[in-house]
Amino acid sequence: MQETRWAQVWMTTGLLWFLLAIAFAPTNKIYQQGLVAFLWLPTLLLAWPARQRFVELWRGQRLVCLAVMGLGVWAMITLLWTQDPDPSRGAKRALYIIVFLLFFPILANARPERVIRIMQWGGLGLAVTALLAAIEFYGVDGNHWMARLVGLGQLAHPILGGYVLGLAAVWLAHWIPPTRGKQLLWLVALAFLSGFVVLSQSRGAALALLLTFVTMPVWCRDRHSRLIALGALLLAMLAFWLLEPLVLARGTSFRPEILRSSLDMIAQRPWTGLGMGSGYTVFAEGIQFDHAHNLFTHIAIELGLPGLLLWCVLWFAVLREAWRARDTLYGRGILGIWMFSFLAMQFDAASISGTPRAEWFISWLPVGLATVLVWTQAKFQGCDKIPRST
Repeated sequence: MQETRWAQVWMTTGLLWFLLAIAFAPTNKIYQQGLVAFLWLPTLLLAWPARQRFVELWRGQRLVCLAVMGLGVWAMITLLWTQDPDPSRGAKRALYIIVFLLFFPILANARPERVIRIMQWGGLGLAVTALLAAIEFYGVDGNHWMARLVGLGQLAHPILGGYVLGLAAVWLAHWIPPTRGKQLLWLVALAFLSGFVVLSQSRGAALALLLTFVTMPVWCRDRHSRLIALGALLLAMLAFWLLEPLVLARGTSFRPEILRSSLDMIAQRPWTGLGMGSGYTVFAEGIQFDHAHNLFTHIAIELGLPGLLLWCVLWFAVLREAWRARDTLYGRGILGIWMFSFLAMQFDAASISGTPRAEWFISWLPVGLATVLVWTQAKFQGCDKIPRST
């Protein structure tokens, strides 16, 4: 049933909506409603017909599945002492996450190349948003070119926009089409996305993008990855030379002080945390911050050390699965996505338990995409039909 044309169109629309409507949807409410219609609903309707895919996922990625279930159960337990005035909201969001992760095996239906094609189109769409954002910000609104560029829609923040569009640059750099004409289009899209990251002046996103591109040859081992690594280094040096005053003017943005304050908060309730969905304030140098600016410390504050341990098991289990599939085009793309996300979440990322938002691109999206790695294994090798780029 999930292989019928109407089902594939429905679910393809769901993934593209998740990737693109975050910038194009007029309001966050419309974005969330679209996800219900195009992503949550088809997943729930097609889950039973696609049950064999879930069996294959369980057999192929048991550690990932157990970590997700363990994290979900522990998060539900923490609702017993959460400071959230409406604990049912946390339970509903946990269900959203589970359905989101189940979406990818159904969408792929043992064909990773299908997911690659949709992500390619999504990356091109996000490149268009980068161009439109620059035109609006500098041309229409008349901001000075040294001002921090912000994205469209829900990405109207330099850090969030930098992370989402930087991640899109990463997956486009890994999933390059074979024909020359399309490769030229890809190069232009990469320029728009990378340029947005630089102009957003988000140092965390820029550093994550640079280090991901520089380390690409470790898992790609081909000519195009070496060219990307060299080009990234040269462009990074040029950007630093041009923007050095802006890069250094903000110092460390209180990140060391925020980290120390976050560790003190973790020490106060190390085993239970504050509970899923609890709001908190981090004080650093007399300034209030509404989150820990680091996903790992945020999880420890909210879910305690047990929650942090379960997240680490899940996150590094994804890395293990991607590394095992590094000889496939899909596996190499997931490695790049994982690397960028891991680096980005060291500098920001406010939550893993909120409704779908920009932070999901560097937390739950990599996990969801990683579930499709099962079908890159030898016994499913007929599914990964896209040839390796050279």
